[in-house]
Amino acid sequence: MSSTMPIYQIYAVKYAGPFIRPMAKVIWNTDWEKEIHINYYLWVVKGNGEIVVIDGGMTPLLAQNMKLEGYVSPVEVLKRIGIEVSQIKRLIITHMNFDHINGVELFPNATFYVQEKEFNFWVKDPIAKKPPFLMMADPVGNEHLAKLEGTKRLILLDGDQEILPGMEVLLAPGHTPGLQVVAVHTAKGKAIIGSDCAHIFANYEKEIPSCFINDMVAWMRTYEKIKSKVSSLDLLFPGHDMKMWTDYPKVAEDITLLA
Repeated sequence: MSSTMPIYQIYAVKYAGPFIRPMAKVIWNTDWEKEIHINYYLWVVKGNGEIVVIDGGMTPLLAQNMKLEGYVSPVEVLKRIGIEVSQIKRLIITHMNFDHINGVELFPNATFYVQEKEFNFWVKDPIAKKPPFLMMADPVGNEHLAKLEGTKRLILLDGDQEILPGMEVLLAPGHTPGLQVVAVHTAKGKAIIGSDCAHIFANYEKEIPSCFINDMVAWMRTYEKIKSKVSSLDLLFPGHDMKMWTDYPKVAEDITLLA
């Protein structure tokens, strides 16, 4: 008797933006004279009776301090598709940069999944306090997760691992030491929520990442790995591309259905 693989839907949830960025920041060392618009997102995966959130966004306090344009608290934007943050039991952290983990405290009942390499670097490695890393770090999110170490609410992963049937995380270093992407079985095939493995779709197409590089060789190997696993390149979603907001079916204000 064969079991049927669950089918999930993937939603992009814009919580801030658009922002103008230099193109050379988004696609490393290219088009220095050009600019591009990006958004800040988190993602929701729904299906088989499960709701999983990918990344935690940012708290209203940090958004206010940064004067973040177009900001809506993840608490409020998720309500637009009927999701209360208190009901979220699983939250996968792709990596521990400020725009992805500052808001984890907004999810009071979630268990957080993060790569052990990523956690140990940002929380325990003195190198993470050096200026190039510190500009991307988030002391608030780091402290929140550090307090959960050793409890059931923080699951430290070692490499690729299935989270639920039809949903797995894949270790994908390069942007950060332990970035992980989320592979999801959808009606269109296997999709991958790549987060900042690419800032925009063009990073995958050109095989040039953003300027925020921890290990370029590892990053190129990561591109080979995840491209070999996704069903098609149009199901390989980046972290900040405007197209996720403009080019996919809108299901609520600032929320689109990717797959």
